[in-house]
Amino acid sequence: MENLPYGILGVGAIFCAYRAMVSQRLLSATLYLAGVSALVSVVLYMLGGQQVAVIELSVGAGLVTVLLVYALSVVGEDSRDSISVIPKPLAFTLVGLSIILLGFMIFPLLEPSVDVTSFSLTVVLWQQRVLDVWIQIALIFSGVLGVLGLLSEKIASTEKRGEVH
Repeated sequence: MENLPYGILGVGAIFCAYRAMVSQRLLSATLYLAGVSALVSVVLYMLGGQQVAVIELSVGAGLVTVLLVYALSVVGEDSRDSISVIPKPLAFTLVGLSIILLGFMIFPLLEPSVDVTSFSLTVVLWQQRVLDVWIQIALIFSGVLGVLGLLSEKIASTEKRGEVH
């Protein structure tokens, strides 16, 4: 029963990863990938890797998502090719093997219980890793401001030309 949260988070991450692969819109796929990163960071935190979880959350779910959304806004959403690079039977086989290997790697973790209650998120973020957190906040904030600045320039230039989208 103590492993139920890991199972729920794992199923959620697999669902988000699947939705990212089959999504027809690239923006939706980007948001699902951010969900995968957020769920994986929660699992890492629960397993005792607080620093890795914070970095995964800020970089994977934060900065990478902002950069992908910016790239999509600049380039635009192109239609995807319906032809897959990897044949579906091979893809399903590789996914199945990955799940089996992941099960073998997780199985030893189910026996010993790790006490992660001695670390609180507040202590890890604001006492042990405060400099890293402030740097990551500054990077994400500057990335968002850069994206907003570039988008406003694009909108202003199209309004000058009289174009309407």
